[in-house]
Amino acid sequence: MMPIDSASARRVADTYDTAEARTERERTLELLDPRAGEQILVVGTGPGHLLDEVARAVGPGATGVDPDPVMVTLARRRCGTRAVVTQRALAGPGSLPGGPYDAVACLQVLEFLEDLPAAVAELYRVLRPGGRLLVLDTDWTSLHWPGPGQDRHRRIRDAWCTTVPRSRLPYELGPLLQRAGFGGEWTRRMPMRGPASTGYGAALREMVADAAPGRCGLTRADVDAWASGVAFCGDEPFSVDRWFLGAVRP
Repeated sequence: MMPIDSASARRVADTYDTAEARTERERTLELLDPRAGEQILVVGTGPGHLLDEVARAVGPGATGVDPDPVMVTLARRRCGTRAVVTQRALAGPGSLPGGPYDAVACLQVLEFLEDLPAAVAELYRVLRPGGRLLVLDTDWTSLHWPGPGQDRHRRIRDAWCTTVPRSRLPYELGPLLQRAGFGGEWTRRMPMRGPASTGYGAALREMVADAAPGRCGLTRADVDAWASGVAFCGDEPFSVDRWFLGAVRP
């Protein structure tokens, strides 16, 4: 989820403390496999939870970037002197700091970018030969909500997908990685699933409800009725497919 102002940034930041996010972070750290002494860059630090764990694993050498000033402030507060955090957006050549890195984790960033080839080329540039890339993004077309009225759920999902430039990013990234020069590509599907009325599900429901009116023919009343229906489902689960994609710079 990409913040659009300071209020939404803080709401997104709160999702990092949910059970669903903690489980995902554990898997991310396992796949990234940070090692003592490595230089590792986290692109899209958010409030710094993963970056802090990476810094504790590698020692000096952890760096994070995020385009949102609220997230940068929160990440600096969490990591202290253990990591360097700067406000930067992944784009074309020179948009990322330093390098070469032993590993780069790019988290929920690429799906929001228009010029994906330039961003992938920049990720390639900052990795050393043999360096590892780990990408985490979402197939938003897989988003499922509980409760009756699946046609309305689909319209809400489609409206949300219009806010994400690349709502099916995991399915188009592999060829772009190959064209940029990466090798050894692999993918892992990791469904996110949890109660629709609490935790990550509740935060996502609120953000979808804010974004959907006026899209795909939906009115404010349509969206409010949908949000109320989902909240009424209590512990019934929402689900959405996250995907890890990995590669190596030869």
